Amino acid sequence: MSGSPWILEATDLGKSFRGFDAVKGVHLKVRRGSVHALIGPNGAGKTTCFNLLTRVLPVTTGRIVFEGRDITPMDAADVAQLGLVRSFQISAVFRQLSVLDNVRVALLAHDGGSYAFWRSARALNRYNDRADELLSAVDLMRWRGHAAADLPYGRKRALELATTLALEPRLVLLDEPIAGLGHEDIGPVTRLIADVARRCTVLMVEHNMKVVADLCDRITVLQAGEVLAEGPYDEVSRDPRVLDAYVGGAVD
Repeated sequence: MSGSPWILEATDLGKSFRGFDAVKGVHLKVRRGSVHALIGPNGAGKTTCFNLLTRVLPVTTGRIVFEGRDITPMDAADVAQLGLVRSFQISAVFRQLSVLDNVRVALLAHDGGSYAFWRSARALNRYNDRADELLSAVDLMRWRGHAAADLPYGRKRALELATTLALEPRLVLLDEPIAGLGHEDIGPVTRLIADVARRCTVLMVEHNMKVVADLCDRITVLQAGEVLAEGPYDEVSRDPRVLDAYVGGAVD
């Protein structure tokens, strides 16, 4: 592990699509043990940045260093094995499997295995204790035997966090974790993210500014693919450039 306080560093990060610069010269440092938000208006380049950082997309320019290691030439599967794990905007669970089996599959994947539906129960049962720990951590034990398809939407997001934690990440990238939640689910999922942040570093894209203000130590604001501002929420939320980008104060 690197002795640097920065778990992730992106330098001069850029991505072009047929001459269009979706991301331009982005410099980003994420401090180890922090919750860092990447925010900005629609079309600002946030998701493209996530795709670059997680190596889903190749970079056009720049360099990405994770835990002191240059991961720029690596692919998404390899960086996930290093502990840089992304949780997607749309809840990514196996709907037909039980809640327990979703977590057991994630634990199996972390061990380098692949799920086969003809595996004996005994082979998967070795993951039960760890799976139950993770389900308890996200308050899903009472749903343990239910099909994931039967979960309310907020619970599906909790299950997604459990399967993400099963991969033992050092850094979790959360893509709009509050998107689509009903008002009653926002508080519980926000608390779950805070719990996740006690285990590992979190970098999140999120539009709900109250959640950002409550959770995040530092914020980077993107506009038109470039860094517009960076700093603590109280400082960034008063920046006139940020207020203009959010149409006269929607960041408050």
